[in-house]
Amino acid sequence: MPGSFSLKKFLDIDLNDPFFDSLKADYPVGGKVKPFEVWFPEKAQQGRTALVFDDENGIGAFVCIKYETESIVLQDQVLPRKERCKITTMKIAERFRGQRLGEGAIGLVLWKWKDSGLDDIYVTAFDKHDLLITQLTKFGFIKVGYNPNGEGVYLRSRSSVDYSDPYKSFPFINPDFKSAGYLCVNDYYHDTLFPYSELKNTLQTSVALSVRNGFSKIYVGAQYTVPPYKMGEPILIYRIHTGEGTKRYKSCLTSFCIVTNVIAAKRNGKFLLNFNELLARIGNKSVYDERELRTKYDTDRNMFVVELLYYGYFGEGHNINMDTLENKGYWSSSHGGVYPALIRLTPGEFKQILREGNINVNNVIID
Repeated sequence: MPGSFSLKKFLDIDLNDPFFDSLKADYPVGGKVKPFEVWFPEKAQQGRTALVFDDENGIGAFVCIKYETESIVLQDQVLPRKERCKITTMKIAERFRGQRLGEGAIGLVLWKWKDSGLDDIYVTAFDKHDLLITQLTKFGFIKVGYNPNGEGVYLRSRSSVDYSDPYKSFPFINPDFKSAGYLCVNDYYHDTLFPYSELKNTLQTSVALSVRNGFSKIYVGAQYTVPPYKMGEPILIYRIHTGEGTKRYKSCLTSFCIVTNVIAAKRNGKFLLNFNELLARIGNKSVYDERELRTKYDTDRNMFVVELLYYGYFGEGHNINMDTLENKGYWSSSHGGVYPALIRLTPGEFKQILREGNINVNNVIID
């Protein structure tokens, strides 16, 4: 069975689970800081909670954050006292090495940081935790030094967002984007690719459920024209309702992403990537398994791959249906009647659509 993230109380988590053995070894009794075996029960009694990933094999990830107003003591300097978000614990099970569970955990924490409104977020990690450090660096954390316990201190600040890379700027959209667009996805694929959109009464598809674990997504399309999306620009995810009922009221915008790449694998029947190259690019980020991809690769006249980073969602009760988009002037009838996936939205239109979805634009697009 696929696993999932949930918020759990420390009191409901078994400290004796082998998952925690390495944390006990990193923070032992008699060390420079409070032992993990002492810290954990204390926080449990205080009602502390953690983001936990569970599957049939037990705990796969454990992430705990807190808000503090303290200075950060380094070996060669002290960062001034201010209110910050601190990731007090972040551990991913070794069995997930090479997968994208760590990416998912960091993405969820950065969403939480964004919602807090605080300028800084930081985490400490020993140099031996190379996989975690690689993921932190990928998502814009910068090592500012070592603390007295010998851990590297990795910091991000919303006052100095690096917009050169959508991963480093996540979850903040580059304010200098020139246009935005729509990506239309059938419901049975949408609900696996974008699981946090919180639609009511939707059937979660059983294919390629590993895509839930990370924030990097792959869309494979067969449209006859080259997708108009540009790398680094925002894109709105439109869920196409394929069941009963009027599509005008059932189909809706649920989420927004940033385009990280657009690749033509096949065009007008001509193969531009061989199948192994295609598989290497897609990895475990698509809803399609290898057999389905092979069929599409062999039979579709065109195949385009759009790589995305899942930046946010509107949430249950705030999704924007086709009827609203038409009435507000954001759909085909107001853009020359072109197919929705070809519509080019202005920055002003994109921001207004975010507001329609109850998104605080100033907390997503910051200057």
